[in-house]
Amino acid sequence: MTDKPAQVSARSPIAGCAILITALLVIGFLIVFSVVALFRQFNAIEKFTSDRPQPVAIELTSGREAEISALTGKLKAFAAALDETETTGLVLTPAEMNLAIATWEPFKELRGTVRAAGGTDGALVFDISFPMNGKPRLARDGEPGWLASDPRYLVGKLTATPDLSQREVVLRIKGIDVPSGVTVPKEFMEQMSPYRITERYTTDRVIGPVMAKLSGVQARDGNLVLRRAKGETPKDSISRAEVESSTSRLFIILGVAATLFLLFAGTVVFIGLRAKRRKET
Repeated sequence: MTDKPAQVSARSPIAGCAILITALLVIGFLIVFSVVALFRQFNAIEKFTSDRPQPVAIELTSGREAEISALTGKLKAFAAALDETETTGLVLTPAEMNLAIATWEPFKELRGTVRAAGGTDGALVFDISFPMNGKPRLARDGEPGWLASDPRYLVGKLTATPDLSQREVVLRIKGIDVPSGVTVPKEFMEQMSPYRITERYTTDRVIGPVMAKLSGVQARDGNLVLRRAKGETPKDSISRAEVESSTSRLFIILGVAATLFLLFAGTVVFIGLRAKRRKET
């Protein structure tokens, strides 16, 4: 009976250990990289946000019943025209937008967070006070779970161009100015834009169908202009690539890192197999 040397294969203990070690290194690297990137992002956000809420002013409604009635009639007439005519439009001034937010129940979640303040160069300007998630920390006594965070607030002026995307009105952000004068990073604005301010209303039984019938939206002389024009087809001028531009860069970095580690794993396996073959020969 002739003894044959053991066959070297991918099931070799050396190959298996090398692959396992490399896989653990890859996982560990990705976890550490993600945590570091996350905390770096939070540290950058803290530079232009506030740790205290500074709600924007809410339009006064007391004694303005006639204005509210006129605005209600204006909006109802526009909604009816969308069903009856091929071309129609609606112009809302900053004062009318603020009055609508302060008056109507569907807009209550916008109160204290956004207020129309005019416009410039084909864009609208809003006073904002947006709550944001803060840096993760260990939960204190009385807080649920073991992780918590202290909220941050993005306070300042937001300049944006209104647009249509997927049957909803969105804001393409052009700039954010904060009271401290710190420059808001372009990457943050790209991640935030388009700001889907009306996403919650797509399923509203009144507002949703109205937005779905629009063919265009724009800013003109500081006013918001909604329209449906004959022959005009709504188009998404905001591409998915634009929405996810910052996210895609992160995945590219992770992909490169994973590729490098896989190459390293292959090299380790190859060296291990060659070393085993030499010993057996």
